[in-house]
Amino acid sequence: MKERPGAPDGFFEAEAAGLAWLRAVDGGPRVVGVHDVAHDRISLERVAETRPDAATASAFGRALAVLHDAGAAAFGAPPDGWDGPVFIGSRRQPCHPSPAWGAFYAEQRVRPFLGPAVEAGNLSTADVDVVHRACDLIAAGAFDDADRPARLHGDLWAGNVLWARDGVVLIDPAAHGGHRETDLAMLALFGCPFLDRVLAAYDARHPLAPGWGDRVPLHQLHPLAVHAAGHGPAYGAALADAAERTLALV
Repeated sequence: MKERPGAPDGFFEAEAAGLAWLRAVDGGPRVVGVHDVAHDRISLERVAETRPDAATASAFGRALAVLHDAGAAAFGAPPDGWDGPVFIGSRRQPCHPSPAWGAFYAEQRVRPFLGPAVEAGNLSTADVDVVHRACDLIAAGAFDDADRPARLHGDLWAGNVLWARDGVVLIDPAAHGGHRETDLAMLALFGCPFLDRVLAAYDARHPLAPGWGDRVPLHQLHPLAVHAAGHGPAYGAALADAAERTLALV
């Protein structure tokens, strides 16, 4: 049971909608079940965790590719059937459908967190300028490609990947339509066990585009911006570094 007295409207309902959207994919990763949801709480199935292993990691990589391939209505589309607010962690974030990935990503996943990061003292004036320059480049379409919108978990750090006896179980999504490389970059950001096995199996199921590894900093801008807004200046420095590396890609 997760509880949050005074939770914003739609907070736990959005989580339940995201879990249902991810769970609807046949052949995708296992997704934690929801027993009950209310304004200030959500009750989830208990997951018996175990040690990560290479075989489970490979199975997860294949299943994650299937999940992404299930698609979404548009970049920025919320889970099907959900028209309320969406959140990442405790923070609300925009989720408005867009025909172009770059415009969506820059304006709805990076820039909204820059003001709070500056106000918190975690992002300097010089560094925020670098991030805005990277966002300008992204929004202009410099990294748009032919990939259609993927069905993303949206907050796929290692803590939201539970290793159970019958395979990986996903929890706590910020689900939306986005670029599949973003979920993979978030797995890399905070360290996922057997990540090499996950990526190899993913690539075998749905080959990654050339240069994917070079674009990891681009796709890490979102989680770094979220963390810079509330988790200290080290994340602000990491965000600025990722922005510099993004600018260097062109």
